[in-house]
Amino acid sequence: MSATSVGIDIALGFVIGIVLGLLGGGGSILTVPALVYVVNLPPQSAVTASLVIVGANSIMGALIHRAQGTLNWRVALIFGGVGMVAAYFSAGLSKALSPTALMVAFALLMLIVGAFMLIRKTPEQGEQLSRGLPVVIAGGIGVGILTGFLGVGGGFLIVPALVMLVGLPIRQAVGTSLIVIAMNSLAGFLGHLNGLSMDVAVVGVFALAGIAGTFAGARLGQRVKPEQLRALFAVFVIGLALVLLADNVSKLLTI
Repeated sequence: MSATSVGIDIALGFVIGIVLGLLGGGGSILTVPALVYVVNLPPQSAVTASLVIVGANSIMGALIHRAQGTLNWRVALIFGGVGMVAAYFSAGLSKALSPTALMVAFALLMLIVGAFMLIRKTPEQGEQLSRGLPVVIAGGIGVGILTGFLGVGGGFLIVPALVMLVGLPIRQAVGTSLIVIAMNSLAGFLGHLNGLSMDVAVVGVFALAGIAGTFAGARLGQRVKPEQLRALFAVFVIGLALVLLADNVSKLLTI
């Protein structure tokens, strides 16, 4: 790799890490396009590499949030565990729709989630609402089904579910989401072990830069007010949804 390409990889990895550490989501949906369109990796290799990069960044972010007291291990393990099982069994449902239709459906879901995050009042840090184990399990299953069906999930579904269904404060939802993302990344990576194709050098650069970015993002999240953080997350989700719709609706209409 040339010095220029390494510099670009470091910058991209750092930005992705900041977003993941600050918002608890956005890792895969930013990493895969960056690896495909900027680094020029094949899509399959980009997906595998993304799982490693996002998984490593999520673990680092989770450790930082744990030190800050904004991580709920019990919710993370239960929510993530049932979600992984639900995602596995619902993955086959996606065959009923074309990839373009799936992206449009995902974008519409993101618009709805973003709007709810903007409109609905969320609890402040330290004002956690106890909704009980059944709600945590139901939320994990619901997000797992959507993740398996749509093929993309991550923090864009996990954080809103933890805030609006489980009742976690936004900062704790971000930290808890990172554990769930790490679990999903590990499961996905294990599923790609057969015929593994990955550029170790690119993954190493992205992961190291991303870990530094995740640290910066998690620390930045402590300086942002909870309502501002929630609004920032919502606007980011809505913006990405609009980009996906612009890219896929015209394709869907021409089918």
